[in-house]
Amino acid sequence: MAIMEISVVPVGTGNPCISEYVSYAYKFLKEKGYHFQLTAMGVIVQGDVEELLQLALEIHRRPFEKGALRVMTTIRIDERKGTDLTVKGKLNKLKKAL
Repeated sequence: MAIMEISVVPVGTGNPCISEYVSYAYKFLKEKGYHFQLTAMGVIVQGDVEELLQLALEIHRRPFEKGALRVMTTIRIDERKGTDLTVKGKLNKLKKAL
């Protein structure tokens, strides 16, 4: 299991507000049944790393479906051998350290 943070920014939409694009991606993740956490700057998703990379491609392409002319995507993946990473597990370890 791995954790991916992804931020997709549509450019060339004619509007500085991107909430319609965020909600479009949110609904897509819900329909697909992913465990994810929406943040102010992106979304955090957990799953198999190959699956997450495919998901990143699908999410990257979503704004084009809504008319964006350009899309800038940033992803970070945390994968650790020997243990399954989960968002909840990482947060619990951090809380213990605090």
